[in-house]
Amino acid sequence: MTVSREQTQAKLDLLASGVTRHVPEQTYLVPDRFEELARQCPNKTFLYYNGQEVTFFELNRRANQYAHVAATLGIKNGDAGAVMIENRPEFFYAWLGLAKIGAIASLINTQTRGVALSHAVEETGSKILFLGSECASLFATAEGLTATLKTLCVADGDSPMGELCADIDTLDHYLVSASDENPVASCRDGTIGESPLFYVFTSGTTGLPKAAIISHMRWLGVGDGWSAVLGMTADDVLYCFLPLFHGAAGMSLVSNALSSKAPIVLRRRFSASLFWIDVRQYGVTTVQYIGEVCRYLVNQPAADNDRQHSLLRMTGAGMTAEVWRKFIERFGDIEIYEGWGSTEANCSTMNVDGEVGSCGRIPFKERSNARLVKYDLENGCHVKNEQGFLVECEPGEVGEILGLVLNIPGVGAGRFEGYVSAQATEEKILRDVFSSGDAWFSSGDLLVRNAEDYLYFVDRIGDTYRWKSENVSTTEVAQALENYQQAETINVFGVAVPGHEGRAGMLAIRLKDGGEFDPAALYEQAVSKLPDYAVPLFVRILAHTDITLTYKLRKVDLQKAGYNPANYGDPLFVLDRNLASYAPYSDTALANLGVEPFLQN
Repeated sequence: MTVSREQTQAKLDLLASGVTRHVPEQTYLVPDRFEELARQCPNKTFLYYNGQEVTFFELNRRANQYAHVAATLGIKNGDAGAVMIENRPEFFYAWLGLAKIGAIASLINTQTRGVALSHAVEETGSKILFLGSECASLFATAEGLTATLKTLCVADGDSPMGELCADIDTLDHYLVSASDENPVASCRDGTIGESPLFYVFTSGTTGLPKAAIISHMRWLGVGDGWSAVLGMTADDVLYCFLPLFHGAAGMSLVSNALSSKAPIVLRRRFSASLFWIDVRQYGVTTVQYIGEVCRYLVNQPAADNDRQHSLLRMTGAGMTAEVWRKFIERFGDIEIYEGWGSTEANCSTMNVDGEVGSCGRIPFKERSNARLVKYDLENGCHVKNEQGFLVECEPGEVGEILGLVLNIPGVGAGRFEGYVSAQATEEKILRDVFSSGDAWFSSGDLLVRNAEDYLYFVDRIGDTYRWKSENVSTTEVAQALENYQQAETINVFGVAVPGHEGRAGMLAIRLKDGGEFDPAALYEQAVSKLPDYAVPLFVRILAHTDITLTYKLRKVDLQKAGYNPANYGDPLFVLDRNLASYAPYSDTALANLGVEPFLQN
């Protein structure tokens, strides 16, 4: 079906109307919306979780308690407080409680450990940590935090409380005497629409994860925009299984629910076997996905009732055209809203037309601040014209998507809110792109457009790769393994795996003179210092030490060779969790890992 540019734009205008409703100077904040709903529909369910129902009134009441606890401990307007809790109601109580007193919630990845965890707390200047007891063992790997950070352990009703580090208090001790009344609104005086609501950590191409800023204005605008373009109402039900510490679930999904007054079915994590059971039990109409999830679902055994469900629409990113077609063919005519964006981006795209495989469309360039500029993949740089400015892509040309940075009083659209680090913020801005003095957000993502201006995601520039729906920083992996005694150098990169979205981690290790590879020791170091998704699946032991290629070019060559031993003569090893080691490459080792042989380029 051909969709005119005018038809596409009309839908995108609905999205824009919600986003532009909120402005930098407004005093209406995210906690105001929660408190409104607690008054307007106190008995309406906000969360379904593990057999529990949490109403808007109860959510507000419990968040108030957390707010008063934080205030009692000295947290005030403008301070930062960290939250490290898995998907459960207490996550909402903690961050909303902080927002109610004008504080900023630093949302910590619940698999973060060691140096990365210390970095997350220190970079944001967090003065308090609401720590889920399920994350207490990871917290123990970050040295020195208890001496500088007031930490309250939030009990997990699904598992017993383990032994805690010294200097950690239990939150229950404080909740006994905490008021459940709304904090006075004046405690948020000075906090406005452009003020930070969240710090959300996102992996860049270098260094440890960076703390991106999400403002009250942006959070509210995303929800109002999405609910408008999706046609959401209070009769809808959203399903949340993505981690709430990410922008996709924590902002996009939750703000949509608040704007629509629709309940959320909350799961601790995704389960392919329980997905349709939950959809049918709760009457789920709306799901936010990442591509890997959809692949898992289409790979589940077929059932007679595959088309008997309430699901109407899905929004997300990373669904391939092949999976998209299989999903619709099997589960029925569900609306798919594939998009492109990122936590920190000042622009985004959404496919509102159901164009299979596309992540959005810019029907009229003058209505968008996003542009696609030519990028030289071979040399790793932008293409410039004779005047030294960047050049827009023609249809079929791969380029980086950029967003014009706008700072117009009374307008929130186009603002680049950046990171806690001013240096990290500046590093994401390209200047003098199309004219002297202009400024553009550099996404680091490569897309391509067709003649109808539908966009398609190609790849990410730089070293960060995605595996199991998580961004993996090669620097973080390398730093975790830098003390591996046998290695002279360790090169970290992602390689394509047939049947899987993203790329899996691989190491190319050059041993010290006379050194011998100890696979069990490498395994122990990797699993003890890295989240599961970041543990490399493959290891290549480089035979030659006189490598003359640059680091980047060498990485490209290694990625092309992949984990096919026929592409080189070096020893190759495969992760084997059963052996707690890396096993020599074999068909059996690949089968144990659940991956197919590498496809020859």
